[in-house]
Amino acid sequence: MSDPYVHGYSAAEQVRLTRQANILAEFIHSQAGFPPASLILEAGCGVGAQTIQLASRNPQARFVAVDRSADSVRIAQQRLAAYALSNVEFQVADINRLAFADGEFDGAFLCFVLEHLSSREQALAEIRRVLRPGSKVQVFEGDHGSVLAWPADPAIGRLVAAVSRHQCLQGGDPYIGRRLCPILRESGFQNVRVEPCVAYADATRPDWIDGFTQATFIDMMK
Repeated sequence: MSDPYVHGYSAAEQVRLTRQANILAEFIHSQAGFPPASLILEAGCGVGAQTIQLASRNPQARFVAVDRSADSVRIAQQRLAAYALSNVEFQVADINRLAFADGEFDGAFLCFVLEHLSSREQALAEIRRVLRPGSKVQVFEGDHGSVLAWPADPAIGRLVAAVSRHQCLQGGDPYIGRRLCPILRESGFQNVRVEPCVAYADATRPDWIDGFTQATFIDMMK
């Protein structure tokens, strides 16, 4: 099976991830606080777009950010050099086989990661293993089935369906948002709480249309 990350690893994708992280910063990170002196695992950090947001907003916490793509980690390390952040360490690692001790971390953060994995249960089991009991895990995922366009346009429906089919063929799950609660519970996590969030884009929010909606669906099909 080919790489399950449907967006690829091009230079354009690196820019897209950074723009997306900036656009979604308040949307995501207003809920992603971690206590001082805590050690947090970011699983699937990519080029570090979300990592920089995390580290900037939680300067008293420490972050170990991992990704299986060595190229992505190298880019993340290069990007980090432009920021005065000393609370981040990037590592190349497979989240299905983490080289950390049991209970090493005080929390974990995943953003748009599980949707790309064919081995979600194994990855979640590993993440749970390296967390101390009672740790908080923050997971952000989407659900392509929730995409709604107005005025209704059949072409948009076909586009979203095509992207979703492609992701399924790669072993991912474009509809994971609706299944997140049972997936986490079945993986042994307790006190699971799912909060739906609405991402809305119209002519008054051109950055969302260009940097999030269009870049997520349209550009990847070109």
